Amino acid sequence: MTERVNVLVCGSFSEEERARITAVASDATLEFLDTDKDVEGRVATADGVAGHVSPEALAKAERLRWVHSWAAGPDRDLYPEMLASPVTLTSSKGNGGIPLAEQAMLLMMMLNRNAMRWIDAQRDNRWERFTHPELADLTCGIIGLGYSGADLAKKAKAFHMNVLGTRRQVDQPVPCVDQLYRREELPALLEASDFVVVTAPRTPETIGMLGEAEFRAMKPTAYYVNISRGGIADDAALLRALQEGWIAGAGIDAHGVEPLPSDSPFWTAPNTIITPHNGATTPGTRRRGIEIFAENLRRFQAGEPMLNIVDKQAGY
Repeated sequence: MTERVNVLVCGSFSEEERARITAVASDATLEFLDTDKDVEGRVATADGVAGHVSPEALAKAERLRWVHSWAAGPDRDLYPEMLASPVTLTSSKGNGGIPLAEQAMLLMMMLNRNAMRWIDAQRDNRWERFTHPELADLTCGIIGLGYSGADLAKKAKAFHMNVLGTRRQVDQPVPCVDQLYRREELPALLEASDFVVVTAPRTPETIGMLGEAEFRAMKPTAYYVNISRGGIADDAALLRALQEGWIAGAGIDAHGVEPLPSDSPFWTAPNTIITPHNGATTPGTRRRGIEIFAENLRRFQAGEPMLNIVDKQAGY
């Protein structure tokens, strides 16, 4: 008989969600905790935790073997003690790919059609018609072709766009991507794109990968869109690019500092649309995240290979 495992599950769940998780816990004892802060007092006897385990809590974990992050990007969990530990870390990667791709399309369409001009006119009760571009035949360059990047490629292609993307293995085709570029070929993608969309995770390799040289490589008519994580672009360089007209504008859902301070110059940067890291805040994202965890819980009990194991050194 399989030995029962103890798993702490952090967060606020509906009765239906608790039932979905409990339904797969045939060989596990579950303890639902309200917040991640409650973990430290309960982690000593836990085999698994769904939620954030702080360095202080990890130091008290005598039998911990698995931590599951409710986030798709587990950068918060990749502190030195976790990197050095043998604990398996899994993520909710893939839970928000669909809505993030939708958010990118929303920002691209708003920027392309200067939608803020319509919003301003409506606010002033003003009927103002103007000629605007189309997305058709423009080029969307996607930095990172994970779940959200691959889904965005399909959506952009449905809008008759040309689609470029970066990937480590350029010999493995991605549906709806017309041309793949290696990381070192990024300048060529930037030069060719009318929209540069960041869907890559925040990792040691991607932090600060877009600086002055990269923004200057973009067309002055091109737009920057970020729906993944802040810090991938150097904020100072991005702000200069917007204020000095190196690029045409930006749609930013993920920011270097969050919440974005009320006095941040990004709020009033030219041709810039700001959203509060809200692109994947949907019921579907939550549902898929719970499904990923429930399947991993089943596998953890059964000793089977788990989904979304994080490469701690790569950062995703």
